[in-house]
Amino acid sequence: MQENLAQAFTLDGRIAVVTGAASGLGRETAVVLAEAGATPVLCDVNEAGLGETAAQVQRVGAKAIVCPADVADRGAVEMVADKAAALSGRVDIWVNVAGILVNRPVIEAIDEEVDRMLAINLKGVYWGCAAAGRVMCPNRSGSIINFSSSGADNPVPGLSLYSMTKAAVNMLTRTVAKEFGAYGIRANTVAPGWVETAMGTHGFRDETGAIDSDKREEGMRLRAGASPLGIVGTPRDIALAVLYLASDASRFVTGQILRPNGGVSMP
Repeated sequence: MQENLAQAFTLDGRIAVVTGAASGLGRETAVVLAEAGATPVLCDVNEAGLGETAAQVQRVGAKAIVCPADVADRGAVEMVADKAAALSGRVDIWVNVAGILVNRPVIEAIDEEVDRMLAINLKGVYWGCAAAGRVMCPNRSGSIINFSSSGADNPVPGLSLYSMTKAAVNMLTRTVAKEFGAYGIRANTVAPGWVETAMGTHGFRDETGAIDSDKREEGMRLRAGASPLGIVGTPRDIALAVLYLASDASRFVTGQILRPNGGVSMP
């Protein structure tokens, strides 16, 4: 029984592309997938950060493939897919984590920010799904996992662009699940609640960009208080949700939105 259960969650021998892998949830996802036996292909524009993630992967006894790329560039994403597929003739897992956040009221929107947000948060996921499907279809198997957010369900003033792109990702995931299902490919979304990452701590920083310890303490207290569990999640909590969707344990799950958020949001 124990061996069968472990087998359901193992990723031994599998190739896993992770975008946004240079930091935050992308980095933690790559490390957890590596711990489960996968070889992560690390994708991001931040080459220094990719190197740091690769070092963490190596510390858990796995090999990482560093593949710098801008997810907003379709050609670059397709090259990542080809490089990943060349490793063993297949890509088993593709996790679209890369994303940015802009906090600005609708009436103060700046064209360049809107374009950049759409290019990374939405088109980047779109091109990732397209590239993953192309290399997964011949082997008639695979798991695509897109990152959304609780912001897709709950409107927050100032985060219209972010929430809009994440809501679109949820629908994209459902469509991909329908289109690719006949090829044995599953597509699901992880929509995390707030966790402490560089992106999530923008409200704790002073004018120099440094963390204000008092603001952080108060922010953590408020976020924990919003959860029925009375706790704040960690990047590993989110990465373990990805592991479930990447593994055979979720073989009957597709087109779904998994919301690890401590019960803060229950749509």
